[in-house]
Amino acid sequence: MNEDLRSVASDIVEKARALGADEADAYVRSGVESNLSVRMGELEKLIEAGSRYVSIRVIKDKRTAVCNTSDLTPKALDELVRTAIELAKISEPDEYAGLPERSELATDMGGAMQLYDERIETLTVEEMKDIVLRAEQAAFDFDSRINNSEGAEFGAERGLTVLANSLGFCGSFPYTAASFSVSVMADDADGKKRNDYWYSAERLFHRLAAPEEVGRRAAARAVRKIGARKVATKQVPVVWDPVVAANLAGIIANAASGEALYRRSTFLAESEGQPIASPLVTITSDATLPARLGTRPFDGEGVRTRRNAIVEGGRFRQFLFDSYYARRMGRRTTGSASRAGDTITIGGGNLVFEAGTTAAQEIVRSVEDGLYLTDLMGFGVNMTTGDFSRGAAGIWIENGELGYPVTEINVSGNLKDMLRDIEAIGDDVLWLAGAAAPTIKMSRMTVSGL
Repeated sequence: MNEDLRSVASDIVEKARALGADEADAYVRSGVESNLSVRMGELEKLIEAGSRYVSIRVIKDKRTAVCNTSDLTPKALDELVRTAIELAKISEPDEYAGLPERSELATDMGGAMQLYDERIETLTVEEMKDIVLRAEQAAFDFDSRINNSEGAEFGAERGLTVLANSLGFCGSFPYTAASFSVSVMADDADGKKRNDYWYSAERLFHRLAAPEEVGRRAAARAVRKIGARKVATKQVPVVWDPVVAANLAGIIANAASGEALYRRSTFLAESEGQPIASPLVTITSDATLPARLGTRPFDGEGVRTRRNAIVEGGRFRQFLFDSYYARRMGRRTTGSASRAGDTITIGGGNLVFEAGTTAAQEIVRSVEDGLYLTDLMGFGVNMTTGDFSRGAAGIWIENGELGYPVTEINVSGNLKDMLRDIEAIGDDVLWLAGAAAPTIKMSRMTVSGL
Protein backbone atom coordinates (compact mmCIF):
# COMPACT_ATOMS: atom_id res chain seq x y z
CA MET A 1 0.00 0.00 0.00
CA ASN A 2 2.88 2.36 0.79
CA GLU A 3 4.39 2.31 -2.69
CA ASP A 4 0.98 2.41 -4.38
CA LEU A 5 -0.09 5.56 -2.54
CA ARG A 6 3.29 7.21 -3.02
CA SER A 7 2.86 6.61 -6.75
CA VAL A 8 -0.64 8.09 -6.64
CA ALA A 9 0.61 11.24 -4.90
CA SER A 10 3.59 11.65 -7.24
CA ASP A 11 1.45 11.07 -10.35
CA ILE A 12 -1.03 13.72 -9.23
CA VAL A 13 1.75 16.27 -8.84
CA GLU A 14 3.21 15.38 -12.25
CA LYS A 15 -0.22 15.77 -13.92
CA ALA A 16 -0.71 19.16 -12.29
CA ARG A 17 2.66 20.36 -13.55
CA ALA A 18 1.95 19.02 -17.04
CA LEU A 19 -1.31 20.99 -17.10
CA GLY A 20 0.43 24.24 -16.21
CA ALA A 21 0.67 24.45 -12.43
CA ASP A 22 3.73 26.36 -11.25
CA GLU A 23 3.72 24.42 -7.98
CA ALA A 24 1.64 21.59 -6.58
CA ASP A 25 1.41 19.16 -3.73
CA ALA A 26 -0.75 16.10 -3.09
CA TYR A 27 -1.76 14.77 0.32
CA VAL A 28 -3.03 11.19 0.55
CA ARG A 29 -4.35 9.45 3.63
CA SER A 30 -5.63 5.89 3.75
CA GLY A 31 -6.75 4.01 6.81
CA VAL A 32 -9.06 1.62 8.61
CA GLU A 33 -11.02 2.54 11.74
CA SER A 34 -12.73 0.22 14.21
CA ASN A 35 -15.19 1.46 16.83
CA LEU A 36 -17.02 -0.54 19.46
CA SER A 37 -19.27 0.62 22.28
CA VAL A 38 -21.02 -1.07 25.19
CA ARG A 39 -23.49 0.14 27.79
CA MET A 40 -24.59 -1.59 30.97
CA GLY A 41 -22.63 -4.67 30.01
CA GLU A 42 -24.20 -5.04 26.56
CA LEU A 43 -22.72 -4.44 23.12
CA GLU A 44 -24.39 -1.45 21.47
CA LYS A 45 -22.34 -0.61 18.38
CA LEU A 46 -19.65 -2.16 16.22
CA ILE A 47 -18.30 -0.35 13.18
CA GLU A 48 -15.30 -0.98 10.96
CA ALA A 49 -14.72 1.32 8.02
CA GLY A 50 -11.94 1.98 5.59
CA SER A 51 -11.35 5.27 3.87
CA ARG A 52 -9.04 6.88 1.33
CA TYR A 53 -8.66 10.55 0.76
CA VAL A 54 -6.68 12.72 -1.66
CA SER A 55 -6.21 16.48 -1.55
CA ILE A 56 -4.35 18.46 -4.20
CA ARG A 57 -3.13 22.03 -3.92
CA VAL A 58 -2.08 23.81 -7.10
CA ILE A 59 -0.50 27.24 -7.44
CA LYS A 60 -0.48 29.02 -10.81
CA ASP A 61 0.56 32.64 -11.21
CA LYS A 62 0.34 32.95 -7.40
CA ARG A 63 -3.30 31.82 -7.54
CA THR A 64 -4.14 28.85 -5.33
CA ALA A 65 -6.83 26.19 -5.48
CA VAL A 66 -7.39 23.10 -3.36
CA CYS A 67 -9.57 20.13 -4.33
CA ASN A 68 -10.14 16.74 -2.76
CA THR A 69 -11.74 13.39 -3.47
CA SER A 70 -12.18 9.95 -1.98
CA ASP A 71 -12.25 8.35 -5.43
CA LEU A 72 -8.76 7.13 -6.38
CA THR A 73 -9.60 5.77 -9.83
CA PRO A 74 -7.44 7.20 -12.65
CA LYS A 75 -10.43 8.96 -14.25
CA ALA A 76 -11.42 10.63 -10.97
CA LEU A 77 -7.87 11.75 -10.25
CA ASP A 78 -7.52 13.23 -13.74
CA GLU A 79 -10.72 15.19 -13.15
CA LEU A 80 -9.50 16.28 -9.72
CA VAL A 81 -6.32 17.77 -11.18
CA ARG A 82 -8.12 19.50 -14.05
CA THR A 83 -10.69 21.00 -11.71
CA ALA A 84 -7.97 22.33 -9.41
CA ILE A 85 -6.15 23.95 -12.34
CA GLU A 86 -9.33 25.62 -13.59
CA LEU A 87 -10.21 26.90 -10.12
CA ALA A 88 -6.72 28.31 -9.66
CA LYS A 89 -7.11 30.33 -12.86
CA ILE A 90 -10.09 32.23 -11.44
CA SER A 91 -8.92 32.62 -7.82
CA GLU A 92 -7.40 35.81 -6.47
CA PRO A 93 -3.61 36.09 -6.70
CA ASP A 94 -1.63 36.14 -3.46
CA GLU A 95 2.04 37.04 -3.62
CA TYR A 96 2.74 34.92 -0.53
CA ALA A 97 1.29 31.71 -1.96
CA GLY A 98 3.77 28.91 -2.47
CA LEU A 99 5.33 25.70 -1.25
CA PRO A 100 7.95 25.69 1.50
CA GLU A 101 11.60 26.27 0.71
CA ARG A 102 13.28 23.08 -0.53
CA SER A 103 15.84 23.30 2.28
CA GLU A 104 13.07 23.05 4.89
CA LEU A 105 11.71 19.72 3.67
CA ALA A 106 12.09 16.56 5.74
CA THR A 107 14.64 13.95 4.77
CA ASP A 108 14.14 11.53 7.69
CA MET A 109 10.81 9.69 7.58
CA GLY A 110 10.74 9.05 11.33
CA GLY A 111 11.93 5.47 11.57
CA ALA A 112 12.68 5.88 15.28
CA MET A 113 9.45 7.73 16.10
CA GLN A 114 7.42 4.55 16.83
CA LEU A 115 4.38 5.65 14.85
CA TYR A 116 3.00 2.19 14.09
CA ASP A 117 2.10 -0.76 16.31
CA GLU A 118 1.32 -4.07 14.63
CA ARG A 119 -0.52 -5.16 17.79
CA ILE A 120 -3.29 -2.68 16.99
CA GLU A 121 -3.59 -4.23 13.54
CA THR A 122 -4.33 -7.64 15.11
CA LEU A 123 -6.87 -6.50 17.72
CA THR A 124 -10.01 -8.61 17.68
CA VAL A 125 -13.57 -7.55 18.42
CA GLU A 126 -13.54 -9.74 21.53
CA GLU A 127 -10.39 -8.06 22.85
CA MET A 128 -11.82 -4.57 22.38
CA LYS A 129 -15.11 -5.61 23.93
CA ASP A 130 -13.36 -7.16 26.93
CA ILE A 131 -11.43 -3.93 27.60
CA VAL A 132 -14.47 -1.66 27.67
CA LEU A 133 -16.60 -4.13 29.63
CA ARG A 134 -13.89 -4.35 32.29
CA ALA A 135 -13.61 -0.55 32.40
CA GLU A 136 -17.35 -0.08 32.81
CA GLN A 137 -17.61 -2.79 35.47
CA ALA A 138 -14.69 -1.31 37.42
CA ALA A 139 -16.58 1.99 37.54
CA PHE A 140 -19.66 0.30 38.98
CA ASP A 141 -17.56 -1.64 41.49
CA PHE A 142 -15.77 1.50 42.66
CA ASP A 143 -18.76 3.03 44.48
CA SER A 144 -22.36 1.94 44.98
CA ARG A 145 -23.52 5.45 44.11
CA ILE A 146 -22.48 4.87 40.50
CA ASN A 147 -25.83 3.63 39.21
CA ASN A 148 -25.86 4.34 35.51
CA SER A 149 -23.56 4.38 32.52
CA GLU A 150 -23.44 6.54 29.44
CA GLY A 151 -21.36 3.84 27.83
CA ALA A 152 -17.80 2.75 27.21
CA GLU A 153 -16.15 2.95 23.80
CA PHE A 154 -13.04 1.56 22.15
CA GLY A 155 -11.56 2.95 18.95
CA ALA A 156 -8.58 1.84 16.89
CA GLU A 157 -7.15 3.11 13.63
CA ARG A 158 -4.26 2.32 11.37
CA GLY A 159 -3.17 3.72 8.07
CA LEU A 160 -0.70 5.63 5.96
CA THR A 161 -0.07 9.31 5.28
CA VAL A 162 1.68 10.39 2.07
CA LEU A 163 2.71 13.84 0.84
CA ALA A 164 4.38 14.65 -2.48
CA ASN A 165 5.15 18.01 -4.05
CA SER A 166 6.67 19.55 -7.15
CA LEU A 167 9.95 20.23 -5.33
CA GLY A 168 10.74 16.54 -5.62
CA PHE A 169 9.63 15.65 -2.11
CA CYS A 170 7.69 12.43 -1.49
CA GLY A 171 7.36 11.38 2.12
CA SER A 172 5.18 8.89 3.94
CA PHE A 173 4.65 7.38 7.34
CA PRO A 174 2.36 4.69 8.76
CA TYR A 175 0.33 5.42 11.86
CA THR A 176 -1.74 3.69 14.49
CA ALA A 177 -3.80 4.89 17.42
CA ALA A 178 -5.99 3.26 20.03
CA SER A 179 -8.22 4.73 22.72
CA PHE A 180 -11.00 3.80 25.05
CA SER A 181 -13.21 5.71 27.46
CA VAL A 182 -15.97 5.20 29.98
CA SER A 183 -18.62 7.67 31.17
CA VAL A 184 -20.76 7.01 34.25
CA MET A 185 -23.35 8.73 36.43
CA ALA A 186 -24.19 9.04 40.11
CA ASP A 187 -27.35 10.39 41.75
CA ASP A 188 -27.09 13.43 43.99
CA ALA A 189 -29.26 13.76 47.10
CA ASP A 190 -31.59 16.16 45.32
CA GLY A 191 -31.92 13.89 42.31
CA LYS A 192 -29.38 15.64 40.10
CA LYS A 193 -27.26 13.43 37.88
CA ARG A 194 -23.52 13.83 38.34
CA ASN A 195 -21.58 12.39 35.44
CA ASP A 196 -17.96 12.23 34.41
CA TYR A 197 -15.61 10.17 32.30
CA TRP A 198 -12.04 9.09 31.81
CA TYR A 199 -10.05 7.72 28.92
CA SER A 200 -6.71 6.49 27.66
CA ALA A 201 -5.33 7.18 24.17
CA GLU A 202 -1.99 6.05 22.75
CA ARG A 203 -0.18 5.17 19.52
CA LEU A 204 1.04 1.88 20.97
CA PHE A 205 -1.37 -0.64 22.46
CA HIS A 206 0.81 -1.66 25.40
CA ARG A 207 0.91 1.95 26.63
CA LEU A 208 -2.84 2.14 27.18
CA ALA A 209 -3.89 2.36 30.81
CA ALA A 210 -5.44 -0.70 32.43
CA PRO A 211 -9.22 -0.85 31.90
CA GLU A 212 -9.82 -1.04 35.64
CA GLU A 213 -7.77 2.10 36.22
CA VAL A 214 -9.78 4.06 33.63
CA GLY A 215 -13.07 2.82 35.06
CA ARG A 216 -12.17 3.67 38.65
CA ARG A 217 -10.97 7.11 37.64
CA ALA A 218 -14.18 7.86 35.75
CA ALA A 219 -16.20 6.78 38.79
CA ALA A 220 -14.10 8.79 41.23
CA ARG A 221 -14.52 11.91 39.09
CA ALA A 222 -18.31 11.45 39.05
CA VAL A 223 -18.63 10.66 42.76
CA ARG A 224 -16.58 13.66 43.85
CA LYS A 225 -19.25 15.92 42.29
CA ILE A 226 -22.00 14.66 44.60
CA GLY A 227 -23.28 17.45 46.82
CA ALA A 228 -21.74 20.19 44.68
CA ARG A 229 -22.78 23.73 45.58
CA LYS A 230 -22.00 27.32 44.73
CA VAL A 231 -19.58 29.52 46.65
CA ALA A 232 -19.50 33.21 47.37
CA THR A 233 -17.67 35.45 44.91
CA LYS A 234 -14.09 36.08 46.03
CA GLN A 235 -10.49 36.26 44.91
CA VAL A 236 -8.57 33.16 45.94
CA PRO A 237 -5.67 30.92 44.90
CA VAL A 238 -6.65 28.45 42.18
CA VAL A 239 -5.02 25.05 41.71
CA TRP A 240 -5.48 23.70 38.18
CA ASP A 241 -5.56 19.94 37.86
CA PRO A 242 -3.60 18.52 34.87
CA VAL A 243 -6.67 18.26 32.63
CA VAL A 244 -7.48 21.98 32.79
CA ALA A 245 -3.77 22.90 32.84
CA ALA A 246 -3.49 21.18 29.44
CA ASN A 247 -6.43 23.32 28.31
CA LEU A 248 -4.52 26.42 29.40
CA ALA A 249 -1.45 25.30 27.43
CA GLY A 250 -3.68 24.95 24.36
CA ILE A 251 -4.88 28.53 24.78
CA ILE A 252 -1.29 29.78 24.92
CA ALA A 253 -0.40 27.75 21.82
CA ASN A 254 -3.32 29.30 19.94
CA ALA A 255 -2.15 32.76 20.98
CA ALA A 256 1.29 31.86 19.65
CA SER A 257 -0.02 31.15 16.14
CA GLY A 258 1.67 33.04 13.33
CA GLU A 259 -1.74 33.66 11.80
CA ALA A 260 -2.89 35.33 15.03
CA LEU A 261 0.25 37.49 14.92
CA TYR A 262 -0.45 38.51 11.31
CA ARG A 263 -4.04 39.41 12.17
CA ARG A 264 -2.94 41.16 15.38
CA SER A 265 -5.46 39.03 17.24
CA THR A 266 -3.21 37.82 20.05
CA PHE A 267 -2.24 39.30 23.39
CA LEU A 268 1.30 38.03 22.71
CA ALA A 269 1.80 40.29 19.68
CA GLU A 270 4.54 42.47 21.21
CA SER A 271 5.99 39.89 23.58
CA GLU A 272 8.61 37.89 21.68
CA GLY A 273 11.70 37.50 23.79
CA GLN A 274 9.97 39.06 26.79
CA PRO A 275 9.03 37.52 30.16
CA ILE A 276 5.29 36.79 30.08
CA ALA A 277 4.97 34.18 32.81
CA SER A 278 6.45 32.88 36.01
CA PRO A 279 10.02 31.60 35.50
CA LEU A 280 8.62 28.18 36.39
CA VAL A 281 6.67 27.97 33.12
CA THR A 282 7.91 26.13 30.04
CA ILE A 283 5.48 25.14 27.27
CA THR A 284 6.63 23.38 24.11
CA SER A 285 5.17 22.03 20.88
CA ASP A 286 7.19 18.95 20.01
CA ALA A 287 6.31 16.61 17.14
CA THR A 288 9.44 14.49 17.58
CA LEU A 289 8.65 12.65 20.84
CA PRO A 290 8.64 8.89 20.16
CA ALA A 291 5.28 7.07 20.23
CA ARG A 292 3.15 10.12 21.06
CA LEU A 293 -0.08 10.93 19.22
CA GLY A 294 1.15 14.34 18.09
CA THR A 295 4.37 12.92 16.63
CA ARG A 296 5.11 12.99 12.88
CA PRO A 297 8.27 13.23 10.75
CA PHE A 298 6.97 16.06 8.59
CA ASP A 299 4.21 18.62 8.86
CA GLY A 300 1.26 19.20 6.52
CA GLU A 301 3.54 20.76 3.93
CA GLY A 302 6.42 18.27 4.10
CA VAL A 303 8.59 20.43 6.36
CA ARG A 304 10.65 18.54 8.94
CA THR A 305 9.20 18.69 12.42
CA ARG A 306 11.07 19.81 15.51
CA ARG A 307 10.75 20.82 19.15
CA ASN A 308 9.50 24.41 19.35
CA ALA A 309 9.72 26.17 22.70
CA ILE A 310 6.76 28.55 23.00
CA VAL A 311 7.41 29.69 26.56
CA GLU A 312 10.73 28.83 28.19
CA GLY A 313 11.57 29.77 31.76
CA GLY A 314 8.67 32.24 31.65
CA ARG A 315 9.94 33.99 28.53
CA PHE A 316 7.89 33.95 25.30
CA ARG A 317 10.26 32.47 22.74
CA GLN A 318 8.47 32.35 19.42
CA PHE A 319 5.36 32.18 17.33
CA LEU A 320 4.54 29.02 15.37
CA PHE A 321 4.39 29.27 11.57
CA ASP A 322 3.48 27.38 8.47
CA SER A 323 5.21 28.50 5.29
CA TYR A 324 2.43 30.89 4.20
CA TYR A 325 2.30 33.02 7.34
CA ALA A 326 6.06 32.78 7.74
CA ARG A 327 6.40 34.33 4.31
CA ARG A 328 3.86 37.03 5.16
CA MET A 329 5.71 37.95 8.33
CA GLY A 330 9.24 37.68 6.97
CA ARG A 331 9.94 34.62 9.11
CA ARG A 332 10.76 30.93 8.62
CA THR A 333 8.34 28.08 9.03
CA THR A 334 8.58 26.21 12.33
CA GLY A 335 7.27 22.97 10.81
CA SER A 336 3.87 23.62 12.35
CA ALA A 337 1.52 23.25 9.39
CA SER A 338 -1.41 20.95 10.11
CA ARG A 339 -3.38 19.49 7.22
CA ALA A 340 -6.94 18.28 7.56
CA GLY A 341 -9.37 18.06 4.70
CA ASP A 342 -8.76 20.87 2.24
CA THR A 343 -7.30 23.32 4.75
CA ILE A 344 -3.83 23.97 6.11
CA THR A 345 -3.73 25.50 9.56
CA ILE A 346 -1.07 26.13 12.19
CA GLY A 347 -0.98 23.46 14.85
CA GLY A 348 -0.05 19.86 15.47
CA GLY A 349 2.75 18.42 17.50
CA ASN A 350 2.65 17.29 21.11
CA LEU A 351 1.81 20.20 23.39
CA VAL A 352 3.72 19.87 26.66
CA PHE A 353 3.39 22.01 29.79
CA GLU A 354 6.59 20.84 31.41
CA ALA A 355 6.74 19.48 34.95
CA GLY A 356 7.92 21.32 38.01
CA THR A 357 9.43 19.91 41.17
CA THR A 358 6.60 20.20 43.70
CA ALA A 359 4.36 17.28 44.61
CA ALA A 360 0.71 17.89 43.72
CA GLN A 361 -0.32 17.14 47.31
CA GLU A 362 2.03 19.84 48.59
CA ILE A 363 0.50 22.35 46.20
CA VAL A 364 -2.97 21.63 47.58
CA ARG A 365 -1.66 21.77 51.18
CA SER A 366 -0.27 25.26 50.51
CA VAL A 367 -3.80 26.66 50.03
CA GLU A 368 -5.88 27.60 53.08
CA ASP A 369 -8.92 28.80 51.15
CA GLY A 370 -9.20 28.36 47.40
CA LEU A 371 -10.37 26.37 44.42
CA TYR A 372 -9.11 23.08 43.01
CA LEU A 373 -10.20 23.55 39.40
CA THR A 374 -11.24 20.39 37.55
CA ASP A 375 -13.59 21.51 34.76
CA LEU A 376 -13.88 24.44 32.38
CA MET A 377 -16.94 25.17 30.23
CA GLY A 378 -17.72 27.67 27.52
CA PHE A 379 -15.50 29.79 25.27
CA GLY A 380 -14.91 32.96 27.26
CA VAL A 381 -11.38 33.82 26.14
CA ASN A 382 -10.53 37.02 24.28
CA MET A 383 -7.30 36.11 22.51
CA THR A 384 -6.58 39.72 21.57
CA THR A 385 -6.74 41.19 25.07
CA GLY A 386 -6.08 38.05 27.13
CA ASP A 387 -9.31 38.45 29.10
CA PHE A 388 -10.37 35.07 30.47
CA SER A 389 -13.78 34.13 31.86
CA ARG A 390 -15.02 30.54 31.83
CA GLY A 391 -17.70 28.49 33.50
CA ALA A 392 -16.10 26.07 35.93
CA ALA A 393 -16.44 23.36 38.53
CA GLY A 394 -14.08 21.84 41.06
CA ILE A 395 -13.47 21.16 44.72
CA TRP A 396 -13.10 23.82 47.39
CA ILE A 397 -9.87 23.67 49.36
CA GLU A 398 -10.11 24.28 53.12
CA ASN A 399 -7.01 24.44 55.30
CA GLY A 400 -4.89 22.57 52.76
CA GLU A 401 -7.38 19.77 52.22
CA LEU A 402 -9.83 19.02 49.42
CA GLY A 403 -13.18 19.85 50.97
CA TYR A 404 -16.50 19.95 49.14
CA PRO A 405 -17.41 20.02 45.43
CA VAL A 406 -18.43 23.30 43.84
CA THR A 407 -20.35 23.93 40.64
CA GLU A 408 -22.12 26.70 38.68
CA ILE A 409 -19.18 29.03 39.21
CA ASN A 410 -17.05 31.17 36.95
CA VAL A 411 -13.30 31.75 37.03
CA SER A 412 -11.91 34.93 35.52
CA GLY A 413 -8.76 36.95 35.10
CA ASN A 414 -6.42 38.09 32.38
CA LEU A 415 -4.01 35.61 30.84
CA LYS A 416 -1.10 38.03 31.27
CA ASP A 417 -1.70 38.18 35.03
CA MET A 418 -2.61 34.51 35.27
CA LEU A 419 0.66 33.36 33.72
CA ARG A 420 2.71 35.68 35.94
CA ASP A 421 0.78 34.48 39.00
CA ILE A 422 1.75 30.82 38.59
CA GLU A 423 3.67 30.14 41.78
CA ALA A 424 3.93 26.34 41.83
CA ILE A 425 4.07 23.57 39.23
CA GLY A 426 3.66 19.91 40.08
CA ASP A 427 5.87 16.98 39.23
CA ASP A 428 2.83 14.96 38.13
CA VAL A 429 2.72 15.45 34.35
CA LEU A 430 -0.28 13.62 32.89
CA TRP A 431 -0.47 12.72 29.19
CA LEU A 432 -3.87 13.28 27.60
CA ALA A 433 -3.67 12.09 23.98
CA GLY A 434 -1.35 14.61 22.26
CA ALA A 435 -0.98 16.95 25.24
CA ALA A 436 0.64 16.76 28.66
CA ALA A 437 0.45 18.97 31.75
CA PRO A 438 1.02 18.88 35.52
CA THR A 439 -0.89 20.42 38.42
CA ILE A 440 -0.30 24.19 38.60
CA LYS A 441 -1.16 26.85 41.17
CA MET A 442 -2.07 30.46 40.47
CA SER A 443 -1.83 32.80 43.42
CA ARG A 444 -5.09 34.61 42.69
CA MET A 445 -8.12 34.51 40.39
CA THR A 446 -11.69 35.74 40.75
CA VAL A 447 -14.15 32.93 41.47
CA SER A 448 -17.73 34.09 40.92
CA GLY A 449 -20.63 32.24 42.47
CA LEU A 450 -23.39 33.45 44.78
